[in-house]
Amino acid sequence: MLRRYCLVVGLCLFVLPLLLAAGCGGAGAANTDTGDGASATGVFTLRIGCQKSSLLLNLLRANGRLQERLGPSVKIVFKEFPAGPQLLEALNVGGVDFGHAGETPPVFAQAAGVPLVYSACEEESPRSEAILVPADSPIERVADLRGKRVALNKGSNVHHLLAKALEAAGVSYDEVQPVFLPPADARAAFESKSVDAWVIWDPYYAAVERAGSCRVLIDGTGLVGNRGYYLATASLASEHAEVLQAIVEELASTSHWVEENQQASIEFLAETLGMEVATIDLAERRRRYGVMPVDANIAAAQQEVADIMARIGLIPRPINVSEVVWTPLRMWEGSSHGNVLVPADTR
Repeated sequence: MLRRYCLVVGLCLFVLPLLLAAGCGGAGAANTDTGDGASATGVFTLRIGCQKSSLLLNLLRANGRLQERLGPSVKIVFKEFPAGPQLLEALNVGGVDFGHAGETPPVFAQAAGVPLVYSACEEESPRSEAILVPADSPIERVADLRGKRVALNKGSNVHHLLAKALEAAGVSYDEVQPVFLPPADARAAFESKSVDAWVIWDPYYAAVERAGSCRVLIDGTGLVGNRGYYLATASLASEHAEVLQAIVEELASTSHWVEENQQASIEFLAETLGMEVATIDLAERRRRYGVMPVDANIAAAQQEVADIMARIGLIPRPINVSEVVWTPLRMWEGSSHGNVLVPADTR
């Protein structure tokens, strides 16, 4: 508890509202609500799905700024998921209204008829995912994966990396043996050598890399964008557009804070994940933040992801990504921080 308190102070008071809420039962207390999502009269319950590795959403959960901004008419409930596909399934059945996932889960979800919209996205981080083989493996190139057992989380961002890497190497997707496992189980299978390769994203990639038990066959550089997307239900976008706008703007503000406070952010995420700071440091140095609208170019890149998934039969039908891109209520303007976009009316 003392370590947690010191870390919060070290975040330049960015997460201080969490402590205050815990002590006095203020608005921030809604951030840890684990109820069933039923709305009280006159109160809208906003369910936000996040993965443990979703730094920006976890910071929003901790600092209470979004709850403070939305006020008592909105009750925020955060729900945790092991990966994007599970989060999108919850979005489909009404378990969450908003969440964060990589580029592939929303493609699978849209093809399955999930009523979602792309509300914003992050910068590309192609170096943050890779195909790994054991350090002593005879596999030297992607083409050597023919006939091999390859572990991955089905429908996650790395599913796209595997498909693109195989295509570039002239290997049919049907020529490998996918073994669908969540990260923890996949690592166990990889280290016991019951699979020949593992396609994984950071920080799990960084953890096994630091353990010295793997060799990087290829990462996403030159193959995939590996962009994170912020997704909402169609009903949230149409019936509570101002709430959605507030979420996106607070994410943009938080992203800017992360850029200015990288070490504090790394320590926060390390504690959240229960991982070593050095592991998170390695992972975060491969990653790029920045929250921005999904413009025509980004939608076109995401369409390419959808097209390859349809081409190799991983989704049941072709889809049109541009049909589910949300238009913000207020336009954003560029900032002086590289490609980062911030809301025109930041607080």
